[in-house]
Amino acid sequence: MQSIRSTALEPTKAEMKGLSFMAKVQRLVPVYGLVILTVLLTLLFCVLLPDTFPTVLNLRSIISNKTIIAILSLAAMIPMAAGRIDLTIGYGIVLWHILAISLQTLYGFPWPVAVLVVLLLGAATGFLNGILVEVAKIDSFIATLGTGTVIYALALWHTGGRQMIGMLPDGFYALNGTMVFGLPITGLYVIVLAVVMWIVLEYLPIGRYIYAIGANPKAAALNGIPVRRFVIGAFIASGTLSAVAGVLLASKLRIGQASVGLEYLLPALVGAFLGSTTIKPGRVNVWGTMIGVIILAVGIAGIQQLGGSFFVEPMFNGVTLLIAIGIAGYAQRRRGTAGLLSKSNSAPAAAVKSE
Repeated sequence: MQSIRSTALEPTKAEMKGLSFMAKVQRLVPVYGLVILTVLLTLLFCVLLPDTFPTVLNLRSIISNKTIIAILSLAAMIPMAAGRIDLTIGYGIVLWHILAISLQTLYGFPWPVAVLVVLLLGAATGFLNGILVEVAKIDSFIATLGTGTVIYALALWHTGGRQMIGMLPDGFYALNGTMVFGLPITGLYVIVLAVVMWIVLEYLPIGRYIYAIGANPKAAALNGIPVRRFVIGAFIASGTLSAVAGVLLASKLRIGQASVGLEYLLPALVGAFLGSTTIKPGRVNVWGTMIGVIILAVGIAGIQQLGGSFFVEPMFNGVTLLIAIGIAGYAQRRRGTAGLLSKSNSAPAAAVKSE
């Protein structure tokens, strides 16, 4: 019951060996096309908006506005690496940011305890999703959509349609409001989180196991990988990270309301899907996800400064996703064609040797 299949399409050393310079460029452009597009887009807005875009103030605004989306995109990519999808990241953040505030204002929890409770609830939700997917054998899209809807209903019930408002400790506000080298500390959170996830997924056995499950769960199981355990663990990690995003959102907004949170779901999923089209096309990866979030942030910020209307953000999200998928499809077709050519060329040679 897979919602997503992971197959990496990045060029290998053997594949690149012997190619001409132009052939190498043609092979690498689809792989790093989104990175190149991000750089070109940044340069374009710097030229068009020299007084507002290439400024520290704009950088602060981008980091502050897109940190939540970046964390949710990283949360979404963990189950994606295992061939599943988690929609509760968008629904859960609604309840988590409300609880982070109401546990302090209504029930008198110290803010560190309130944060810990929210993180544990996020992990428990991820565990429930993992059980539904791996034990009950419900498709991850349906399972997490159902769980997310229930979580959203709980948020509505808990708030009664009202805002959660109250005086919160300065330590809780500092989680989001602290500046480091003149920039929001939330940007540092994302960098640290991305580096840790990159090391785990690319260099530790757990990462290789998760990618193997995403590529072919049956083959992974036959090779002794405990598929159920790792998939459930992926959902737990995703749920925990969505709770982290909820805590930071609460620290940023300083109020809790059920109408806030769902708007983060689509951009977060777009960032994760864009990440699967660059650096390692065909496979979700950390730095690809970061590039996906950055190009969305840069593009939307630039267009809005040029006077774009309210519909610019969803329009840009959709168009960018289509372009990126087109790049990845082009790379896959070229690789498939190259594979067929190599097989057809090696067949006559093998026949000659056999004679």
